Amino acid sequence: MTKFRSQALLLALIIFAVDQAVKYYVTGILGLTVVGEYVRVLPIFDFRYVQNVGVSLGLLPAGSAAMRWALVGLTAAIALGVLFWMFRERNRQDLLALGLVLGGAAGNILDRVRLGYVVDYADLHFGAWRPFLVFNVADAAITIGVLILLIRALLVRDKKKERTPVENANA
Repeated sequence: MTKFRSQALLLALIIFAVDQAVKYYVTGILGLTVVGEYVRVLPIFDFRYVQNVGVSLGLLPAGSAAMRWALVGLTAAIALGVLFWMFRERNRQDLLALGLVLGGAAGNILDRVRLGYVVDYADLHFGAWRPFLVFNVADAAITIGVLILLIRALLVRDKKKERTPVENANA
């Protein structure tokens, strides 16, 4: 296994652990367990307890046990696809982005398996204006990882190694 792949897997593990630790802090230590309950952290940021039964932006809400487990299966299949991609990828930036996605996915999958929903708590707001829905560390990691992959795929061109005359002749 390459050094970069090991770093990406370590990053995934760190994201997973931090996500679960903050969720424990919010629900255990702060005791936020009633939907909508919050603690002001900064004038523009609250810890606000939300149970997200859907995927991003509350889409595909799991209103039944069958839908819940279908969502677990779908997100687990995506996480396995990311893991497979990680073992084929060689680019360090892409590997680290995939590590963010994998760690975030694992954190949210564990919530959905244990609780039936994902615990969201990060509420960024400017007065009454909220530029994002309430989210968590896992959501942020997934979003940042996907953005890095998209930017790299659409805007960044890796320099190709120039072929030697022998390689050109064999091509």
